[in-house]
Amino acid sequence: MSPSQERTGTTDATTSADSTSADSTGAGGLAGGRLGVAGIVFFVISAAAPLTVLVSGAPLTIRLGGIGAPGAIVACGIVLILFSCGFTAMSRHVRNAGAFYAYVTRGLGRSTGAGVALTTMSAYALLLLGFYGFIGYFAAETAEDLLGVDLPWGVWALATLALVGLLGFRQVDVGAKVLAVLLTAEVGLLLVLSLAVLAKGGPEPVSFASFSPAHVYFASGAGSLFVLGFGSYIGFEGTAIYAEEAKRPERTVPVATYIAIAFLAGFYAFTYWTVIVAFGVEGVVAAAGADDFGDMLFAMSGDYLGTSAVVLMRVLIVTSFVACVIAFHNACARYLFALGREGLLPRALARTHRRLKSPYAASHTLTAVAAVAVLLALAAGLDPYLQFGIWTYSSGVVGIVVAQAVCALSMVAFFGRDRRGHSSSRVLVAPALGALGLIVGVVLIVTNFEVVTGQTGLANWLMLLPTPVLFLAGVVLGLLRRGKAPAGDSAGQTLATVPSADDSRKRS
Repeated sequence: MSPSQERTGTTDATTSADSTSADSTGAGGLAGGRLGVAGIVFFVISAAAPLTVLVSGAPLTIRLGGIGAPGAIVACGIVLILFSCGFTAMSRHVRNAGAFYAYVTRGLGRSTGAGVALTTMSAYALLLLGFYGFIGYFAAETAEDLLGVDLPWGVWALATLALVGLLGFRQVDVGAKVLAVLLTAEVGLLLVLSLAVLAKGGPEPVSFASFSPAHVYFASGAGSLFVLGFGSYIGFEGTAIYAEEAKRPERTVPVATYIAIAFLAGFYAFTYWTVIVAFGVEGVVAAAGADDFGDMLFAMSGDYLGTSAVVLMRVLIVTSFVACVIAFHNACARYLFALGREGLLPRALARTHRRLKSPYAASHTLTAVAAVAVLLALAAGLDPYLQFGIWTYSSGVVGIVVAQAVCALSMVAFFGRDRRGHSSSRVLVAPALGALGLIVGVVLIVTNFEVVTGQTGLANWLMLLPTPVLFLAGVVLGLLRRGKAPAGDSAGQTLATVPSADDSRKRS
């Protein structure tokens, strides 16, 4: 056994997908070499849903926190870039479809990794359910306004669910191609609108006060700016989930991660800022404080691009959510697959299709769970947006940011034992600062949770409860499972550390 193997307690492996063969009757590997940088970036940015963030998030953020939203977006992006320095370095050594689980296990131990695994998987599932509520709401509203078709929101949600389930069964690159079309359309519209604002100007002189520390960090509603700011990036960590299916993952995953975060930070900050330019510093605060503040982006589109742009924006909001649920379904299915393969969940979830090599068992399970949840929400008469959508989304956001913070700490622990040829600034200092920023983010989200949910008291605590409960349940499960896995099982293989060039030189 090599020195590096003695330190990690594992045998070397190139990817976890190599550990087992793919078939339709048992656990297997995912299809490798399917996704390039662009495909992964499309999945990640689609999960962030830029159009829906701007249309629904910008007015609410300005209403609650003032004009500092663009600066807060940049600040959150910087925190996540610091996190990604260690995240991308670790992706060169540990590749697994359950990315956070694998990373935390290597850094902080299997029991903590199991806690993060259940937290992340459930958070993705909750976010996915929330997006089905949102898409049902917006699709029903758009169909009635534009086509005169009046159908319950559940019909649209279930139709989308069927489409997403079909794409989830197919090979991963099929979903990426669909996302490429949908994402290009929504980003293109927002860029055209923003450029039109800059070309025509607004009612007041152009101001960069939105990036001033006074409006970003010291405004009365600064906490709400960061609650919605971190929420805008949810899904970026999905780059590592696709490592097993990526072409040249040692390069593809890091490049895709940096591109995704840089694009989201720049795009959000620019488009949020042009909203302020369009209304003016004083005008935008007044518009956001009005009863019809939710229609600000539609009014802005009509003023600068005409009524046809308003119609197009209504349609693209629906397709943006379609892209979003495709991305989250794929990410959550891969977590279920990975946890099934590790034995933390039923191993049947790790079944892959003989020909397509897609995680069809996990995908079908997720589709069934989502369908039941939508039907139960319909039976209970829940509002698809304000109740079913917001409640599940809010709970999911908490779980993801907590998982990110623990993952950042695991990077410091992993590379603290052996930097594996990386600089200390990249794998120790940067992730430590990222962890600090994310912990602050968790505190801000919890203390300002009513900003997102619109609820107070016990209702908020019930939505916050799944994160600690599932984390502790995962830790207990990991402790109970410790020592039970026989030598050479999938757990030992799939979490094997990929050897670096530096390790190879040491062995030679």
